Amino acid sequence: MTLQETLNLHVTNAVSSLYDARLESVEFQATRKEFEGDITVVVFPMLRVVKGNPVQIGNQIGDYLVEHVEEVSAFNVVKGFLNIVISDLYYNAAFQEILSEKHFGFKKAEGDAVMVEYSSPNTNKPLHLGHIRNNLLGYSVSEILKASGKNVYKTQIINDRGIHICKSMLAWQKFGKGETPESTGLKGDKLVGNYYVRFDKEYKKQVAEIVASGTEEKEAKTQAPLLLEAQAMLKQWEAGDEDVVNLWKMMNGWVYKGFEETYTNLGVDFDTYYYESDTYLLGKDIIETGLEKGVFFKKEDGSVWCDLTEDGLDEKLVLRSDGTAVYMTQDLGTAVQRVKDYPDVGGMIYTVGNEQDYHFKVLFLILQKLGYSWAEYLYHLSYGMVDLPSGKMKSREGTVVDADDLMVDMTQTAKTLSEDLGKLDGYSAEEKEELYKTIGLGALKYYILKVDPKKRILFNPEESVDFQGNTGPFIQYTYARIQSILRKSKLDTNAPVAETPKSLHPKEKELLKIMLQFPEVIQQAAQQHSPALIANYTYDLVKEFNSFYQNVTILGTDDEVLKTFRVALSFKVSELIKDAFSLLGIQVPVRM
Repeated sequence: MTLQETLNLHVTNAVSSLYDARLESVEFQATRKEFEGDITVVVFPMLRVVKGNPVQIGNQIGDYLVEHVEEVSAFNVVKGFLNIVISDLYYNAAFQEILSEKHFGFKKAEGDAVMVEYSSPNTNKPLHLGHIRNNLLGYSVSEILKASGKNVYKTQIINDRGIHICKSMLAWQKFGKGETPESTGLKGDKLVGNYYVRFDKEYKKQVAEIVASGTEEKEAKTQAPLLLEAQAMLKQWEAGDEDVVNLWKMMNGWVYKGFEETYTNLGVDFDTYYYESDTYLLGKDIIETGLEKGVFFKKEDGSVWCDLTEDGLDEKLVLRSDGTAVYMTQDLGTAVQRVKDYPDVGGMIYTVGNEQDYHFKVLFLILQKLGYSWAEYLYHLSYGMVDLPSGKMKSREGTVVDADDLMVDMTQTAKTLSEDLGKLDGYSAEEKEELYKTIGLGALKYYILKVDPKKRILFNPEESVDFQGNTGPFIQYTYARIQSILRKSKLDTNAPVAETPKSLHPKEKELLKIMLQFPEVIQQAAQQHSPALIANYTYDLVKEFNSFYQNVTILGTDDEVLKTFRVALSFKVSELIKDAFSLLGIQVPVRM
């Protein structure tokens, strides 16, 4: 039972015993810095069931708690706020509990599984900065859900078919002269992406020529020979034309190999993959069933729709008049197929940008109308776009920030700043390069994940690799500092702390208070699908440790009990930093 749960029980008992009244809940808040106390009970809401002066009520409840609850050593009342002082005995016992757990705050998985979808790229271009936010969010939310006690499957659906894929294929066929990743030295996804940009360039040329001959631009865009050829290629692919399918397999193979390299460098992984080429027809049977149930209706042209106007939405097309699938068809089928493949899935999380908010409202509502019980537990992890100081990115124009290039740039930025600080004496060249990568990627991930997912981000690479303030490198540096303390102490951090000091320094107490919040922060981050809560908790923990480090002697004390306790406290802080950063997919260096 947490401290708050214990106090909730005792405050409820106090109100029952003193006033013969029943409290539904107790409101707690952190005690303000200017007052003595560790946790505050807000008395004002109690006035609904207890009549009287809030100061007097606070004093009476405070007296009751001191007399009946061993964790409470003193109290004070300021207006309607009961500030409770928790005994050092409680904090010492709590510290022993923290020490005894390998991963304090992590829960064992039980119950239904959750499937988290993220990344889900197109196979006509490499991953870019927007994909980085998507991947980092999806991966981190998966890890947080695991730590909160959920079974988790990480998945993605790869958009490997459609007109945009054919554009890259056609451009390679026309202008590629047989080049391959091997012959060019380019990653496969970059090579294919170059041809997507080339298609757009040549297409615009053709449109301009048609417009110059006197045709309206809108019409010219539909008449351009390149576009007509790409549309013909798509029909050939759908008809199973052997040459087109072989070209598609070869170029997609290049892209998949490139994606895997990027995922490995970024430090994300997946348990299962789905491909649009396999799933785009899956929803057709579901739509037939939905027609029978009256969930869908047919219009005169044969197209199938779902009327959601009573739910405050529009009519939604789910099947075209020629019987071909739309995105909604595929998404309905894929969702149902996933539950068939993984029967223990009780809910799904879709990590997709906020421009698709409406699509997911519709998808979830239709699945509920179709009667799938798990549809109530679907969640769209909607996130804001990532902008650069130079503005918005456009894939077809080749103005995106490539994910691989960004990771290399972040490593280089970390290298420059680290060399300027000049603290890497004794490192080999390989160790330095590994450290630069750890710092650079840590900076990138932390900068993106510390922001609430719903907010738009203006990404500034140099600002993220700062060794001061709320940044990844600042937290990594504190972790490395603690490792240095542990090495100098020569104490066995795995050994139990046999004795703790009878009275705690205020800085020790403050540090323990924030450490004890970690289990609740994990649960909140899981419920809110927000890695930002973990990131900012870690920053608060690190700030508190640095204040402790500056105000309390750790290794310089002659008191062996105190020294052992403070080293163990420092060790456990570093473990919490490491565990918290693991939930964000960030590594911590033992030296910096």
